[in-house]
Order: sequence, then structure tokens, then C-alpha cells
Amino acid sequence: MDTGLVHIYTGEGKGKTTAAIGLSVRCAGAGGSVLFSQFMKGNDTFELLPLSDIPGISILRPYKLFPFFKNMSEAEKLELTYIHNGMLKKMISGVEGDTYDMVVLDEFTYAYSYELCDKELVKRLFDTSKGKTELIVTGRRPDPFLLEKADYITEMKAVKHPLKDQGIAARKGIEY
Repeated sequence: MDTGLVHIYTGEGKGKTTAAIGLSVRCAGAGGSVLFSQFMKGNDTFELLPLSDIPGISILRPYKLFPFFKNMSEAEKLELTYIHNGMLKKMISGVEGDTYDMVVLDEFTYAYSYELCDKELVKRLFDTSKGKTELIVTGRRPDPFLLEKADYITEMKAVKHPLKDQGIAARKGIEY
């Protein structure tokens, strides 16, 4: 890993986190070190079980489940912001120390847009990683700042979806 580019996986379609996981596995398989972080997610997600067993991949995420943003109290927003800022500080430290070849910021567009993180820390992470650590960002409707920083932008488009089209709920092992 020698370039340190920024990838964004966005759009209304399925597959953003899945794409980031695929890149993480590829990087670790090539001998790289990956920090896979999840913002906004404190619940168990089944992709993390095997991912955490892969040598070279570390997981960083909130230690508890928070409600959806629209249902959060101000105290919960402050607590989650504190957690997200701690995660960003660990990422910056790891990038500065050449610990990681890749850092994934899964569901980060929401934390950024909802102001559940310190934007100066985000700027520092992006500036520090430039040219040395690959950054992978996922989530819908990325802020113009993130789009400007991106080298790759991939938009997932939902052409047909079983929930919307057939009323089939999210399935264990497929959607979560």
C-alpha cells in the first residue's frame, strides 16, 4: 500500500458496507493492516464475526447501541459524539504511527452530516492519511467536503429491492 487514496461508497442501493469489507479482506490478504470502524452502529452485525478473525484486521465501533438519530436525546447525541471523536483520535494516532494501511469509516457520512463528530478531527485524519493510508468511507448522501476529498466515488443504485418491491423484511446473514 503506497498511495493513500480516498474511496466513497454511497447511494440508495445495498452493498456499501459489503464493498468496504471486501476491500478490507483484500488488503489484509495482501499483508496489509486494516482498521475497520463503524460509526452509528453499536448493535451486533454478523459481518464482524468473521472479519474480526482475519489477521491484520482490527475492529473499532461504539460500545453500545444508540437509537436512530431522529430518536436520540441531546444527551445521547453528546455521548455518541464523544465516542466518535475518540474513534477518530485512535485513527489519527494509528495513521500517524504507520499502524494501518487502510482505515474504513463505515456509515461515516451520517456521523459527519449529523454533526456527531468533530469536523476538525476529520480534516486532520484526511490530511494525515493523504499519500500513505487508504481511507474507505461508506454511507448515503456524503457531504461536499467528503466528495471533494474522494479519489473514488462509487454509487450503489437500487434498481429492485425485496423490501420495497415485495415487502420482504431484512434477513439475517443477507442484509444484517
